Parts: sequence; structure tokens; C-alpha cells
Amino acid sequence: MTLYFIPLAAMILFLVNQFTHLLCAQRDIPEEHQPAVFRTINVLITILLISSYFEVLFT
Repeated sequence: MTLYFIPLAAMILFLVNQFTHLLCAQRDIPEEHQPAVFRTINVLITILLISSYFEVLFT
């Protein structure tokens, strides 16, 4: 299970970061606010991935 989940999680994080970059470009978010946007989205997605891993692991 872990063998499949870790590469999938890395791919999801990569894609979410690409989408976040497109969002920042489309909405003209200033350069000084972009690190906060990326950090917030990455933390939330990481929490979601960890919680889903534990849910799958213990069910």
C-alpha cells in the first residue's frame, strides 16, 4: 500500500503546485503574497494526504 501511496502523494503535490502557480498568474497575485499562498495550500494538502493515508491504512 505504501509503495503506491507515496509516489501518488508526490504527484498530487506536484500537480497542486502547478495549479497554484496558474492561479497566482491568472489572478495577478502580487509576488510578496505568493509564498504565503503556496505555503498554505501545501500545508493543507499535506494534512489531507496524511489523514487519507491513515484512513486507508486503518480501515
